[in-house]
Amino acid sequence: MKKAKIAVIGSSSMDLVVTSAKRPSAGETVLGESFQTVPGGKGANQAVAAARLGADVYMIGCVGTDPYGEAVLTNFRENGVHTDYVEPVTDARTGTAHIILAEGDNSIVVVKGANDHVTPDYVEKLIPFFQTCDLLMIQQEIPEETVETMAQISADIGVPLLLNPAPARQIPAEVIEQAAFLTPNEHEAAVLFDGGNPEDVTKRYPGKLLITEGEKGVRYYDGATEKLIPSFSVQVVDTTGAGDTFNAAFGTAIAEKQDMEAALLFANRAASLSVTGFGAQGGMPTREEVERALRS
Repeated sequence: MKKAKIAVIGSSSMDLVVTSAKRPSAGETVLGESFQTVPGGKGANQAVAAARLGADVYMIGCVGTDPYGEAVLTNFRENGVHTDYVEPVTDARTGTAHIILAEGDNSIVVVKGANDHVTPDYVEKLIPFFQTCDLLMIQQEIPEETVETMAQISADIGVPLLLNPAPARQIPAEVIEQAAFLTPNEHEAAVLFDGGNPEDVTKRYPGKLLITEGEKGVRYYDGATEKLIPSFSVQVVDTTGAGDTFNAAFGTAIAEKQDMEAALLFANRAASLSVTGFGAQGGMPTREEVERALRS
């Protein structure tokens, strides 16, 4: 089978990860258990995950000309992600994410850095390349106007756009209309749709709006029925990157022309495997691992 060609427009960063038994309150100091630096950023995570899952992936983004930027580029190449359109910039440092893993969940502060250089002008010059892709994927750790520009580009050239609206913020109605798929989690959906009931909201966007609900699975409306595609029970090590893995797996399956339920099952399985390893990318599975898990 020919590989699906996917362009991921988004952020690249270095994750600075601390593990601790307790999350500190304001003004409190606690002792951590470990510290690691691992490549991350929602765009980079989704690019790496999609490449591991069998897609032909091109990253569209910016890094700084610093050691973190070099490490991010090296990591892309080691994972088979094309870096032809990743631009090093000299007047900003590579983005960083400061992550605390504690009490079975994560807290994250993102410093965008070079990711703010992923501008509308930067993506507009790549329209001829985008026309050769099967799917465009984007998230919201880059400037808001770039997301809006990409939504318009996708509509103009007829290549579907998967928008993962994270971090959560309001999105213009025309962007929602132009995106082929919208994949918020429960918190992000509440921000997008002013706390509306998920069952009611999904009915407004049949086959487009997919709300991920953690252990419960993924909710969507197929045009006739409200459906909840269940997740898989696993031993959780680190939830960082689970959403990115879900998006990458769903995007890969959709770009391969799998039907909605098959794509969501594939995505849920990939996401469940991702939380069994450390770091946003550490647990991201290969295609073979996901398919083997689905058979078992």
